[in-house]
Amino acid sequence: MSTLIDLLSSKLQNSSFNTTTVIAITVFFSLLCACIIIGHLLEEHRWANESITALLLGLISGGVVLLFSKGQSSQILEFSEELFFIYLLPPIIFNAGFQVKKKQFFKNFSTILLFGVLGTIISFCLISLGAFLLFKRLGVTELDLQDYLAVGAILSATDSVCTLQVLSQDDTPLLYSIVFGEGVVNDATSIVLFNAIQSLDFSEVSATTALSLIGTFLYLFFTSTLLGLTVGLLSAFIIKTLYIGRHSTDREIAIMMLMAYLSYMIAELIDLSGILTVFFCGIVMSHYTWHNITESSRITTKHAFATMSFIAETFIFLYVGMDALDIDKWKDSNASAGTSFAVSATLLALVLIGRAAFVFPLAGIANWTKRREGAKLPFRKQFIIWWAGLMRGAVTIALSYNQFSDSDDDSSTSSENSLMITSTIIVVLFSTVVFGSITKPLIEALLGRNVPFVSDATDIPSLESLRYLFIEDGGEGNNNDEENKENSEPRRNGWCLGMLIRHPTWTVHHLWRKFDDKFMRPVFGGRGFVPYQPGSPTEAPIQSNIFDEHHVQ
Repeated sequence: MSTLIDLLSSKLQNSSFNTTTVIAITVFFSLLCACIIIGHLLEEHRWANESITALLLGLISGGVVLLFSKGQSSQILEFSEELFFIYLLPPIIFNAGFQVKKKQFFKNFSTILLFGVLGTIISFCLISLGAFLLFKRLGVTELDLQDYLAVGAILSATDSVCTLQVLSQDDTPLLYSIVFGEGVVNDATSIVLFNAIQSLDFSEVSATTALSLIGTFLYLFFTSTLLGLTVGLLSAFIIKTLYIGRHSTDREIAIMMLMAYLSYMIAELIDLSGILTVFFCGIVMSHYTWHNITESSRITTKHAFATMSFIAETFIFLYVGMDALDIDKWKDSNASAGTSFAVSATLLALVLIGRAAFVFPLAGIANWTKRREGAKLPFRKQFIIWWAGLMRGAVTIALSYNQFSDSDDDSSTSSENSLMITSTIIVVLFSTVVFGSITKPLIEALLGRNVPFVSDATDIPSLESLRYLFIEDGGEGNNNDEENKENSEPRRNGWCLGMLIRHPTWTVHHLWRKFDDKFMRPVFGGRGFVPYQPGSPTEAPIQSNIFDEHHVQ
């Protein structure tokens, strides 16, 4: 092995290529292949999954690099925020929006927002407060208010990949959509909070500072979402109007990929949340743009986006494992092993408490708003939702580097800042390996190996209510009788208002369908305005019968 490395180094030194870059690419590509093969072989293993496999393989590889470098830090082990945020994260988030089952996602959208936004804010407050009260007792005294708030935002970012690899989207659609949706919204909310904290001056704290933090958060959240919707609609309009696929399928695929990435980069360029932007861009593209391209391009884009996302996810876990053995940041931290352990344990405890503090109360509120038992979250599912959010991943590490690295030169990082980075890495490694390995047997114990299908349809209206909501003549049955139509119109409107109050999900869904068919699809395309091709990556064909819609999963 040593001879091979020496041979490669000597050959590369005589070429015009950067030696370190070529070696790094070769090593990572080889490890990616190994991760995919080993992950496939361990697919049915009770305790292992692809994420843990990649992380452990990264740790082993980092150890090998340290061994041959004689304990010296190597560039290949250094975590790059630019690589993570600019190249690895966008394809993962875009594919999440592009492949999401929109019917399930928006049916449970209120619950997802409850957990993903309000829950993340609650967790952020508790972790920040806990760190502020406890760290000084552990000897960590140099952090300021902005650092404590940043710790709350950093540790609020969850990573539910391990849980999603176990859950079945078909067997447990309600649970899967909530865990998946909350994971995406949680990451976006955490990063928006983090950016809002970094943009404010905390030298003079007052009530105005708190209001500014809230205002900045809301501005970033809604503006980023609007930008994603706009770019997605623009891509649909361009492809529908020019019908590029008539001459070249390569061009229409290229337009989709480039505009998806462009949405993320524009958001980052103007200091918005790229995650929110590219996620909603993916949803819009799957609803409109995807139906405007040719059938062969649909198949290509579906698998291309999924493949890029899979490779990026595997690379991230591998990268995190190798970065954990970057020796410089461990040397920069002058804290004793006891202090390092105490800080890491405190952060992990705050994560557990902060998660529990909002999952169970907010689940109770969500259940209170649901009428049907099948739409409610029993305690076992609440526990799984709580457990799914205990793991921390690359977003947490990247934000930690962003906050606690004083400059691009790691040697200038202070001791306590290095302690925060290493403690964050310990939390990520422990939660991913330990909690992640327990996830599969835990879910099997709580839900059973063969989980029976239970419909998630929420608050299905009565037949009488549907009669007045969907029949245009108000249900009188005489379209030629003007007097009957005039008398029935107020009655129908009254029923619509009552339906909106009693069954908001289905009523809003119906009103959106009418608006979409009448105004949006004639302009932006989508299913119904181009020849329908089966195999959509996002949802089943539209059913003309409203009762069929209720049972499409």
